[in-house]
Amino acid sequence: MCGIVGYLGTKNAAEVIVDGLSKLEYRGYDSAGIAVCSEGGLEIRKFKGRLAVLAEDIEKNEMKGNLGIGHTRWATHGEPSDTNSHPHFNKDKTIAVVHNGIIENYMELKEELMADGVEFLSQTDTEVIPHLVDKYYEGNLLDAVYKTVERLRGAYALGVVCKDAPDELVAVRKDSPLIAGIGEGENFVASDIPALLKYTRKVYFLENGEVVHIKGTDLKIYDAERNPVEKEIFDVTWDVEAASKGGFDCFMAKEIHEQPEGIKNTLERRLDESGKIVLDSIKMKKEDLEKINKIYIVACGTAYHAGLLGKKALEAFLNVPVITDIASEFRYNDNFVDENSLVILVSQSGETADTLAVLRDSKAKGARILAVTNVVGSSIAREADDVFYTWAGPEIAVASTKAYTTQIVSLYMIALNFALEKGSIKEDYYMYMIEKMKTLPEGVQSILDNQDKIKEIAQKIVDKEHAFFLGRGIDYALAMEGSLKLKEVSYIHAEAFAAGELKHGTIALIEEGTPVISIATQEKLFEKMVSNMQEVTARGAYVVAIAQEHNKGVEKVADDVIYIPNSDDMLSPVMAVVPMQLLSYYVSTLRGLDVDKPRNLAKSVTVE
Repeated sequence: MCGIVGYLGTKNAAEVIVDGLSKLEYRGYDSAGIAVCSEGGLEIRKFKGRLAVLAEDIEKNEMKGNLGIGHTRWATHGEPSDTNSHPHFNKDKTIAVVHNGIIENYMELKEELMADGVEFLSQTDTEVIPHLVDKYYEGNLLDAVYKTVERLRGAYALGVVCKDAPDELVAVRKDSPLIAGIGEGENFVASDIPALLKYTRKVYFLENGEVVHIKGTDLKIYDAERNPVEKEIFDVTWDVEAASKGGFDCFMAKEIHEQPEGIKNTLERRLDESGKIVLDSIKMKKEDLEKINKIYIVACGTAYHAGLLGKKALEAFLNVPVITDIASEFRYNDNFVDENSLVILVSQSGETADTLAVLRDSKAKGARILAVTNVVGSSIAREADDVFYTWAGPEIAVASTKAYTTQIVSLYMIALNFALEKGSIKEDYYMYMIEKMKTLPEGVQSILDNQDKIKEIAQKIVDKEHAFFLGRGIDYALAMEGSLKLKEVSYIHAEAFAAGELKHGTIALIEEGTPVISIATQEKLFEKMVSNMQEVTARGAYVVAIAQEHNKGVEKVADDVIYIPNSDDMLSPVMAVVPMQLLSYYVSTLRGLDVDKPRNLAKSVTVE
């Protein structure tokens, strides 16, 4: 979602802010802008398009000043345009605001302000904020911001500067991520850590309702009631190079190839001397597990697909019914969450707005919350009762790859440990599964080392408009992720179907040359999948099968076959997804698209 960077120090603010925003481009955006407080007042520049447009303009005509705020916008209210871009400002351009999130009552506020004679220039919800700050400003910027946020409903991270307060920056966090950075004689605010790594590794994670007040070289944090807050400094230990492309053409390719290491780190660093899994600080005893009569896995997008596989593992190992649901739907359903429920939330960023809302709703009902996330210190991690981190490393590409495979491994580890603790599986089976899981990095690496076949297949489908992904059981959950990856980065219309359901209507869409990717990794369902492949072959489909390497019989019904190493059926998705990730990547690059920044998408979805 939108990126925010704010700076007050001794450096040229425009240079720091543009550099910081460039580290947030992975979040997805359609415009960029900046406001710098200089001797001549508040200078604002903003343009539709890539950050490079703004950077080029600043290079031609330098912006001078040591205080500023910048923004990359992902449109929610109003089309992408120069006018709708941030920062937004009041009538006299003495106050500027950047905003990430949605102001739900903006129409009500807008009508009130228009009745006072305020003229609005944009179509955005954000523009009400600088006008409200202006309305309440009586010489104290912090006072005016507090009075403003009392009027706002919705989610927001705000950065505010004022011409008449040239040594002050105020920032607010409510339901949208925001951090503060501490430097030597300089301070920062930003949406995410990569924006600040060039300048500092010391950050504060802000909680809901907290306000940052930077004045001169001082940085203070207050709660919603304006009480001072003492916070612990978080020292960032990962290197900025971890977020660079490392010799690959794009982040997506790099992150696909980092999966063996991510899977190995997530699993093997949690094994004790006896070879058993240690679930970090999660303490679920047998009595705790026996109390749980319902497990919910709630997530969005790719994380939801990982949750579908987590459901299969928990039900198989723990023998408890599990419901996996989409966060944006779950919170509005008549769910039955109570004090006997375990709610597992899966989110790469740990900032997904809908998932965070489910966390708070479920916690209020007494449920125990377990978070599976990739980002240390994220909102979901901080607010959950228990947290299990995937150790995938920074994921920059919008289309998630290594986060997905490490999420699956994490959910399997949790399921195995809970089942052993409860006594629903025997220890020899538990150890067998761990040994099998330890072979996954090597299996994924073998697929990465043999990509030529996948490149050939990509050439055959690059010009197609439609594609279908088929699977049964676990493979159907996997088909959903394969379909999402292809449509995300190549813009080919792709759909996933339970293979047995195809004949109940959808087979009417199969015509000569239609690509059908058929996932057949489950032994007990293999023959049925072969039959389904024969059905679409008879209608002229171009069939690509993904199967374990011992199932050579699939060659009789498929036009092309991608083999994965033999494994336990439960673990095969961790490997079987990799060819689909690579296929999507190759099709996208063959189409000449920006694989890391697909249109209309954002890495961290922080609006509902």
